[in-house]
Amino acid sequence: MAETEEPLDYEEDEQQPIKSEVELAKQNDATFKGGYVSIHSSGFRDFLLKPELLRAITDCGFEHPSEVQNECIPQALIGMDILCQAKSGMGKTAVFVLATLHQINPEIDQTLVLVMCHTRELAFQISKEYERFSKYIPQVRVNVFFGGLNIQQDEKTLKAKVPHIVVGTPGRILALIKAKLLNLRNLKHFVLDECDRMLEQLDMRRDVQEIFLSTPSHTPKQVMMFSATLSKEIRQVCKKFMSDPLEVYVDDDKKLTLHGLQQYYIKLKDSEKNRKLFDLLDSLEFNQVVIFVKSIQRCEALRQLLSDQNFPAIAIHRAMAQTDRLEKYQKFKDCQQRILVATDLFGRGMDIERVNIVFNYDMPDSSDSYLHRVARAGRFGTKGLSITFVTDDNDQKILESVQSRFDVKIPELPEKIEISSYIDGRD
Repeated sequence: MAETEEPLDYEEDEQQPIKSEVELAKQNDATFKGGYVSIHSSGFRDFLLKPELLRAITDCGFEHPSEVQNECIPQALIGMDILCQAKSGMGKTAVFVLATLHQINPEIDQTLVLVMCHTRELAFQISKEYERFSKYIPQVRVNVFFGGLNIQQDEKTLKAKVPHIVVGTPGRILALIKAKLLNLRNLKHFVLDECDRMLEQLDMRRDVQEIFLSTPSHTPKQVMMFSATLSKEIRQVCKKFMSDPLEVYVDDDKKLTLHGLQQYYIKLKDSEKNRKLFDLLDSLEFNQVVIFVKSIQRCEALRQLLSDQNFPAIAIHRAMAQTDRLEKYQKFKDCQQRILVATDLFGRGMDIERVNIVFNYDMPDSSDSYLHRVARAGRFGTKGLSITFVTDDNDQKILESVQSRFDVKIPELPEKIEISSYIDGRD
């Protein structure tokens, strides 16, 4: 199966009035649109999670659940199927990580949780989230499997100890099942992250369906699916895997934009991009920066140019060896490098909390791609800055479609930007 290039993302919705359990029960399909579900929690303790999970949450510095966590976690904890579309950077991953860790019994020596996503980088990131939140439950075993690495190593891993939680991409997971190396007959939780990307593409959808058929049909299992963008057509496909799911949707595109993010554009010639980028990196204050380009060749060329101009940078794109990609991703996540040049491979789901500036060096090809790119900055309600280079009429049309769809005004970059507008704590 061909694995796609773009990683996935999650988004979050604006606060709405609380609905009571009685009101929710009246909704036949348990649909919830943009507000809180039956429990509005002021803290993670209100969810009655395992003490070990609460300790890990405290260690991570999280105090209050996001809106999407308030909406989904209470129902996920009792095994309800979940279909969730919500804005980027608002903690959708933690919903299924915490819910599955809370419910599984690590004394059972079987694979109980399967999480799939459409890119290797995202699978790697999700596995690290499981490790982070299970630090006080050491008996929980988590393994990640994806293409690009030797399948013989996966075989050794699976034969050594059966993992309770498996994270991976559909192609490699299906290969392991067909080789009778991965047994899902006792699976309790089936999760798709960035489900739209996996179910829109027919080859990947076929793989997901075949994997699903290898899980128990005679005993109940929880199915949870998440994405930042979810068309009405794909929603119907998702629901075919589910039983009376709680549905959390941001139906209004206008709610998809990120509140703490300052968005600007610059009109210029393609030949002027490099000088303008260097000037902005000189004048702006940043923690970490992601610069998006449209091709592998431009990605490598710009990384070299930046390094030549004393802006040490790394690049991530699909032509790199998998081990090299993961090594560079981890360096950037650990803040060992502050500037990353990337293709849209990095445009979905990659969660780097220190990124506060995103450059669209090349215009994305759609409003969806724009949303996923700029959501790398200003995640989880923090401040951030996005600057988009506009060079021709086609770029202008895409910018106009972004403004129209999300009902946002993206002005031209002013001569001076207040630091406090895009960096937290600089008021």
